[in-house]
Amino acid sequence: MGTRFAIFAVLLAAVACGRSDMLRVPGGGNNVAVGGAGGGEPGIGGANVAGGATGGSSGGAVHTIVEYEIPSLVSQPRVIVTGPDGNVWFTEYNTDKLGRITPAGAITEFPVPTSDAGLFGIAAGRDGKLWFAEVLAHKVGYATTDGSITEFPPVSDSILPKGVAVGPDGAPWFTGYFEDSIARITPAGISTVLSCGTVGVWVGITSGPDGCLWLTGNGSDSLCRLCLDGNATLFDLPNDRSQPWGIAVGPDGNLWFAEYGGNRIGRITPTGELTEFPISTPGSYPIDIVAGPDGNLWFTEDAGNNIGRITPAGEITEFPLPTPGSGPAGITVGPDGNLWFTEQIGNKIGRINP
Repeated sequence: MGTRFAIFAVLLAAVACGRSDMLRVPGGGNNVAVGGAGGGEPGIGGANVAGGATGGSSGGAVHTIVEYEIPSLVSQPRVIVTGPDGNVWFTEYNTDKLGRITPAGAITEFPVPTSDAGLFGIAAGRDGKLWFAEVLAHKVGYATTDGSITEFPPVSDSILPKGVAVGPDGAPWFTGYFEDSIARITPAGISTVLSCGTVGVWVGITSGPDGCLWLTGNGSDSLCRLCLDGNATLFDLPNDRSQPWGIAVGPDGNLWFAEYGGNRIGRITPTGELTEFPISTPGSYPIDIVAGPDGNLWFTEDAGNNIGRITPAGEITEFPLPTPGSGPAGITVGPDGNLWFTEQIGNKIGRINP
């Protein structure tokens, strides 16, 4: 059965924020509907398309947002990553499935064997596999690009695997939510377990430019630099309830992270020099962040319902999503050079050109 497409054109009200005064820059516009319904292909979600000229520091560039509906209802898509097959993969927390979306928008879902698994983090391994975490089932697993899935036995009754990243050694590593456990996983199982020295509720994880893992402590308002020899260094954030979440290496060689509770984007050098940049939208709850192909970083705002962009100099621009209250969460750079993101409340996958 064909899938209906609803096409909309929206003049994006991009808000640019300066580093010091954080004043709004005029340049928004009214929503203008110009599209209609048309035929589709089986397996492709309904697509909302929004486009317009940005204002302020965006220099008149045009950004288009496209949204694709996920076939399973209330799937709550979370983390998203580009796979080795030229497609984009994501986890579905509520439906125990992995999703795959092509650059053209065709979505395929692959159920995992375990029910009530609570799929969360996902990363593309150097071995060609998609490694993922099952936070509720206490498991980790991997999928091949044809959708075949392998799960490992539960890590432990107390460790809830959450974030996943490829480490500086080329192996997948995952964080233990509510535990001070950061573990290395191979096709043969867990081989190494390291510690940051405190129960930080470690969520975000990435491989740093210094050859160490970097983690965000959502419950401890801290960052951890964890080297593979076990040497750990903690960096406390200056504000309580900052709740750092996603973390990524920027084009400047620094670590950039989203402060979910602090409503800021943070930057820390490998030596520990910290700078924070406030987001102009109050209570936006930024979650994930990724380095874009345009030399900037892009992030999601869960409550703000925006996709944000921050330059290495700290200038922030926000792009509203067409679907109200969509709850953007994970974000990645796709094989097509666009930014792809999950909408955990809107039950959609979206993309925006940089």
